[in-house]
Amino acid sequence: MSADLPIQRFTGDDPAAVARSLRIAGGTPDGVRDAVAGLIAAVETGGDAALAELVSKHDLAGQPVEAIRIPTDRLDAALLPADVRAGLETAITNVATVADAGVSERTRVVLPQGHTVDLREVPVRSAAIYAPGGQAAYPSTIVMGVVTARAAGVERICVLTPPHVSDVVLGTAALCGIDEVYAMGGAHGVAALALGTETIERVDVIAGPGSIWAQEAKRQLADRVGIDGYYGPSDLAIAAGADAPPELVALDLMAQGEHGGLSTVLLASASAEMLDAVEAKIAELATDDWPRPAVVALVQCDDDRAALAVCEAYAPEHLQLIGEGVEKLAREVRSAGCLLVGPGSATAFGDYVAGSNHCLPTAGSARFASGLSTRVFRRKMSEVRIGPESATTLAWLGAPVARSEGFPWHARSMEARMRQDEG
Repeated sequence: MSADLPIQRFTGDDPAAVARSLRIAGGTPDGVRDAVAGLIAAVETGGDAALAELVSKHDLAGQPVEAIRIPTDRLDAALLPADVRAGLETAITNVATVADAGVSERTRVVLPQGHTVDLREVPVRSAAIYAPGGQAAYPSTIVMGVVTARAAGVERICVLTPPHVSDVVLGTAALCGIDEVYAMGGAHGVAALALGTETIERVDVIAGPGSIWAQEAKRQLADRVGIDGYYGPSDLAIAAGADAPPELVALDLMAQGEHGGLSTVLLASASAEMLDAVEAKIAELATDDWPRPAVVALVQCDDDRAALAVCEAYAPEHLQLIGEGVEKLAREVRSAGCLLVGPGSATAFGDYVAGSNHCLPTAGSARFASGLSTRVFRRKMSEVRIGPESATTLAWLGAPVARSEGFPWHARSMEARMRQDEG
């Protein structure tokens, strides 16, 4: 086995301890946090002039602010290889089908006092999808964000991506019906879309993964624009039975480990033979150009339920269950960004064409957070209709409560309806 493989062995006696040891300290470094705050302030106070200076410094030197938005003719001219186009069209169709299922209908509630409250879900008017760039292009992220926002009913959708945009990214934006693409990234790009400038209209929601700078900007602006969450390094946990195919398990771990850097992959199993076989297969398959994850964790557990407990304590972005015993426990899972069940359900399918969304909670936040869905682009709103008879009843009930809280004008507002009704 290659000595540089980042494989670590654990026992699953204490799932929480395993999770703690694997979770790399999160949070944003102070230097990045402070620098992002400065970039946001510059865009807010300086508008286009400040944005042009920042774009020239961080994106493309000498680019005027008008050139940030990519012309639609360049989008239309972007060529997609036939096989890539076919895959993207499948992804668009499947993601849209799943997203459409998440849009709720209006619900009316009739209360005992005779009035009605309609619980409505309404889409936001505008959204920006941040698609990472830099070392690689991510057309799949455009699909995940744009298709979901459109299914939610968002009227204006734009894409924000770092410069040197590839034809695959532009072609995907065009394929998704997007004609508003901005070639800039980082904190200043997020700030421009969140706050607006003289030439860039602000949006209501910004969604999508990106660099630590982009994510920190989303965090700092979360009281001024809707965000989907904070995305950190990718991770995968697999609970595998003795009957799981070792080669498929190894490939799935290596595929997610391909994110490299701070990403972590974990295999928990009650079968020592399975752990040994997967370790040997990774050593056999690993080439020098395989981007090493931070850790490949192999956890020896007492049984299938203990293996699942280790995975749930880790609260992974992706959780795969492979093997007859662990697959039967699927309905018990509560802490995973996306659950993939069975040997055919590779995380890689979820990343591209399965229809589920690949923008998922990371860093253990799957304990409480959800993946990107139409809910990010929709908000709940109550529509209240109170007739004269109901107003009288509610005034008798509500006015004393208002006065008890020291709000006499609230009470008088309600009582005015009561008096009006009584003539």
